[in-house]
Amino acid sequence: MAKLVVSILSSLDNYCAGPGGRLDGLPMGPAFGVHNLDLMRSAGTLLFGAVTFPMFEGYWPNVDRGSDPVQREIAERCDASRKLIVSDSFVVAQSSPWADAEVVKRSSAHQRIAALKTQAGDDLLIFGSHVLFNDLLRHGLVDEFHLLVGNVVLGGGVPTFEPGVTAPFRLLGQRRLPDSDIAALHYDCRAG
Repeated sequence: MAKLVVSILSSLDNYCAGPGGRLDGLPMGPAFGVHNLDLMRSAGTLLFGAVTFPMFEGYWPNVDRGSDPVQREIAERCDASRKLIVSDSFVVAQSSPWADAEVVKRSSAHQRIAALKTQAGDDLLIFGSHVLFNDLLRHGLVDEFHLLVGNVVLGGGVPTFEPGVTAPFRLLGQRRLPDSDIAALHYDCRAG
């Protein structure tokens, strides 16, 4: 059975994006890319919200695949993965390099994701998409959570965890990402 895995980079003060949704205040670097690639190697489906999908769609199909092997493999895995967007209004453009992405209404998302978890051999993976993962945490659909804590205080922005969200977290491991100041915390969310 597949697991639903979430990975999110957060500031020390619980923000996954700065004011206006800006990501440039978070410490994304080579170690962050290696961490993401490691997770992608076990995943066959990428889940997105309506904000994160266009960011990935605008970047990964166009990334320079020549110089950085990590970036190249992430781009190739993004292209090859099943892509599912949870949204009531998002429409994938037919001209998109990822035109085969599936859009699922919020009212059907829990059922669709639960079905994918029983069918798929490879994991389902969410990067970012805080609205989506908070909803899935509330409903007990997240199996593992990778909380990457960056060495920055943003002072405001988009909260990583929404008020009122509760979920059991059991620490499976912690480490410092190599050559960075990012703390990686790995949790089991099924530990009730």
